[in-house]
Amino acid sequence: MAIAAAPQGRSRPPYLILAVLALIGAAAIGVLWYLAPGPQNGKPVVASYGKAAIGGPFRLTDDTGRTVTNRSYAGKYMLVYFGYTYCPDICPTELQIMSRAIAMLGPDAKRVQPLFITIDPARDTVKEMADYMSHFSPAPMGLTGTPEQIASVAKAYRVYYKKVPGHSAKGDDYQMNHSSLIYFMGPDGAYIDNFPPGTTPGDMAKHVREIVRSGAQ
Repeated sequence: MAIAAAPQGRSRPPYLILAVLALIGAAAIGVLWYLAPGPQNGKPVVASYGKAAIGGPFRLTDDTGRTVTNRSYAGKYMLVYFGYTYCPDICPTELQIMSRAIAMLGPDAKRVQPLFITIDPARDTVKEMADYMSHFSPAPMGLTGTPEQIASVAKAYRVYYKKVPGHSAKGDDYQMNHSSLIYFMGPDGAYIDNFPPGTTPGDMAKHVREIVRSGAQ
């Protein structure tokens, strides 16, 4: 907004000029804050503990064939990742990061349960999950279930996934598009925060250790 010129021979009151400059400065700061990008450099996206509506009850089958629910892990912190065993790149990468972070926790790892929940239950059977998990050390617990069970837990965690058809006549060469976050959950099952792709094992371990030792939920 243009400022009207002062009448000739008269100077504008200094306080008026300062007030206008202050308003312009405040507006500029507001615009910069609004346009500022979100977290970068692989740092976790932190939310107020237990406030986000992410997570909830589930009933699935682990890679030993045992039926488990969210209550099976009550009292433990959880690192939860959604993916599938036929994933060509990002899933094994993120699971390797999770495994290395757990290894770096030392004694604190006993208080954290890593979970890998498939979003491809048609192919990820109990045996398939067990075989896949054997490639990681320490291995997350692999969880599968019926399509309805997987849809329910994915909805609770706000996970996006979609089947992308392949070119095989049998239709078994499809891929799965999906979101890729490692969720950090408290001992009460409440959401704490998440780790985006690119988070280093060291950063993940450091953040998890701080929360675990502080007893935050």
